[in-house]
Amino acid sequence: MTVTDNTAASPRTKGAATGSLIGLALGDALGFPTEFNDVPGILAKFGPWRELELPARAIVSDDTQMTLALGRALRTALERGYLAPLRLLRPLREEFVDWYHSPENNRAPGRTCLVACQLLDGDRDWRQASQIDSKGCGANMRVAPVGLAPGLTADQRAGAAQLQSAVTHGHPTALAASDLTARAVFLLAQGTEPTGLVGQLRSYALDNRTRYQERWLGDLWTRSHDASPESFIARGWDECLGVLDRLAAALRAPSPETDPCLTTGEGWIAEEALATALHCFLLFPEQPLLALRRAAVTAGDSDSIACLTGAFAGAHLGAEAWPAPWEERIEYRDELLALGALWDA
Repeated sequence: MTVTDNTAASPRTKGAATGSLIGLALGDALGFPTEFNDVPGILAKFGPWRELELPARAIVSDDTQMTLALGRALRTALERGYLAPLRLLRPLREEFVDWYHSPENNRAPGRTCLVACQLLDGDRDWRQASQIDSKGCGANMRVAPVGLAPGLTADQRAGAAQLQSAVTHGHPTALAASDLTARAVFLLAQGTEPTGLVGQLRSYALDNRTRYQERWLGDLWTRSHDASPESFIARGWDECLGVLDRLAAALRAPSPETDPCLTTGEGWIAEEALATALHCFLLFPEQPLLALRRAAVTAGDSDSIACLTGAFAGAHLGAEAWPAPWEERIEYRDELLALGALWDA
């Protein structure tokens, strides 16, 4: 079925928020030990990819930590009333700075996040902290909460997705990829069929190609070399459209035994993290564990790819997607379940 944005408040009996948040943490924990290894090396260490098991201690990376930071900030903002830029920015900045100083921030965090969050720790304008030339996957590996929070309008969802990226990753492709990632999570949570997902995302990108979110981003675009805000943001959407086309071509001749990174990219950058995670999910839309395993056994940024794959699979299939023996040992389980239950209620 297809949905419109005004369905966000409809009942979510499948527990899409819980399923998505648990799924992203499981993917993160599954991919964390395989990151920075090529596929032959992963197979030699862990065995066949279809049999990859969750570690006994399911430790997550900065991907889940920053997802929870964004989730807490979004929850705080929504408790205070209508979601608006400053209402989100204040708790978001506090959460990201707290993450930066946390002793648990020892999970190979990305350089862009570290630099930007250090700069956010003070009274300077957030745009001065934003790394305008970075489109790393740190921009969108954490954005799932924006697609899961109930009651948002399409404009709020797009603006919040881009703002949470912009405070660290200000490149237009990071903004567009974050918007698209949140959109994909939202559509799957609302019941969009996986077979039509890529087409819907492509249409969304075309519709928003020259729309600059000035209310949420202010004059961020002026820190680039672009002649106008429209040309600035169009650069990002065009790169995302290009990788969506590569994804569509790969899915026309699916090859589950081939590393998805070979066709849709290694996921170190935001648009490729989105596309390769979608690739893994859409190879196995009704088999979430296989999707996670395929994502974790990749040559690229395995934890971020698997993290997003889990977010998509959980949004689609709901809380029952994940086996209890896996869910029960995931790090930060209680906080993930509490946030999911709040938004599923």
